[in-house]
Amino acid sequence: MKKPGQDSHDKTREVCIRVETTAGHPDTHAAAVTLGGDLTIPANAVGIVLFAHGSGSSRHSPRNQFVARAIRERGVATLLFDLLTEEEEAQDDLTGRLRFDIGLLAGRLVAATKWIARQQETQKLGIGYFGASTGGAAALVAAAEIGPAIDAVVSRGGRPDLASEALESVQSPTLLIVGERDETVLELNRSAFDRLPCEKELKVITRATHLFEEPGALEQVARLAADWFRRRLRPR
Repeated sequence: MKKPGQDSHDKTREVCIRVETTAGHPDTHAAAVTLGGDLTIPANAVGIVLFAHGSGSSRHSPRNQFVARAIRERGVATLLFDLLTEEEEAQDDLTGRLRFDIGLLAGRLVAATKWIARQQETQKLGIGYFGASTGGAAALVAAAEIGPAIDAVVSRGGRPDLASEALESVQSPTLLIVGERDETVLELNRSAFDRLPCEKELKVITRATHLFEEPGALEQVARLAADWFRRRLRPR
């Protein structure tokens, strides 16, 4: 059955990504966990974008699904995957702690990136990250760790400030997208933007709030993100 946001010509499969425990979390996480994901590859893809979802969300986020479809329409594959297991999501629903554990989330994004690089169908694709909310910080930390092998990063309503000192090590071209009426997050993005040493842009969506629910707002996000990735992702 076709999944939400999937074009009829896309090649899609569900995947399981095995991830070792992130250092520093031995008391709260198993030695290894398996994360579920949806890998969708359009014909003649030139790159792939890994999605790092935001606070309390999952790979089924309708906003990320919407953006993913726009990216695929530009000839770029997508991997939407869960950063937390079902058990961890249940725990996080009660405590709200894991969604702000940027080290854990970034470590899992790095692991997913290495997994993508080992798959025959994706190993030659350029790689980008799309992060939302706290996932934006995770994307920047992961990009700083991996380095120039990450071709581009886009953050939607993200918290780049939570990337802390990793901001100064990001080499990947980075686009920060924030709603005009998401005032606190906008100020945090402006401060983080000044600290990024890479090619960068900050786009403010007029009259939009944090979730970009206003008419046309999410469409602008999707268009900006798709253009950013399409111009920068190249086959390896």
